[in-house]
Amino acid sequence: MRKTILFLFFAVLVYSQSVAQKITVNSNMDSTVILIGNQAHLTFEVSQQPNQKVIMPYFSDTIIGGLELVEPVRIDTVKSPDGHLLVKQHYTVTSFKDSLLYVPSYPFVLNGDTVWSKSLSLKVVQPYKIDTASHTIADIKPVFDSKFDWADFFKDLFSIWFIVFLLVILYVLYLRYFRKKPVLTDKETKLLLPAHLVALSQLDKIKQEKLWQQDRHKEYHTELTDVIREYIERVFNINSMEMTSDEILDHLKMLRMEQKSTYMGLQQILQLADLVKFAKWNATPDEHELSLLNAYLFINQTKVEEVKPLEELKKEETKEN
Repeated sequence: MRKTILFLFFAVLVYSQSVAQKITVNSNMDSTVILIGNQAHLTFEVSQQPNQKVIMPYFSDTIIGGLELVEPVRIDTVKSPDGHLLVKQHYTVTSFKDSLLYVPSYPFVLNGDTVWSKSLSLKVVQPYKIDTASHTIADIKPVFDSKFDWADFFKDLFSIWFIVFLLVILYVLYLRYFRKKPVLTDKETKLLLPAHLVALSQLDKIKQEKLWQQDRHKEYHTELTDVIREYIERVFNINSMEMTSDEILDHLKMLRMEQKSTYMGLQQILQLADLVKFAKWNATPDEHELSLLNAYLFINQTKVEEVKPLEELKKEETKEN
């Protein structure tokens, strides 16, 4: 009796281990009928233990003759609640042959034991009429004439302008913070601001430098007259930087009738500067101060408030040059 019980125990144990080691294989296709050139999805599923190594079939370009692979195999592994692993092989297939395709069973091997997948079939249908009498090559379908999508057009246009805007911002930031350069050059800043504001700012700088108090008389009057000449060039549109003092006064002789005091102040600035620079005239402190004062008066009495766009000013400057 005891021998019989032990025999039954070992038999059940061996049977349970053999059952536990078995694998299950399933195969399916998401379509049984497709149009020629369309795609279907073929899947092989293997249920196995985590420590088992199953030898599976692998396809590189075709499953069978006429059934071609569109994409490489994709493998997914999912662990089920009972501890088994569900391994899936996904193939995307297509066919360009009007026929009924038979997908046979394929072997899945574990430790010398083979489990076969079930066979499948796929019907490939050719729904188009073919003119065999013309003997000419023709498209399967006519060319599709799509309508112009204004929404996509404006979307793409907005994207392009947005990218351009970002590039401009990045370039400005690059100049400002990385290269430590101003966005506008000094010359462009002068053109952008009204002439009288630029000139008055430069006169304030000359006043703070106190050059003539340091016996730098020639440098003082050179800077002073350069400010006046640049101002005259922009306001009165004459090439005063290349003119002599007498030529400047001759071009501005209309001021002598309309604004005599302004004209006389300008005459004092230019003549004293010529004496200091070319005749080495030793001007008095009062004469130095009078030139600076007359420069302020000349600018304030002839200033023009209108501001022209930078591009227009550049064009005028190029035209004059």
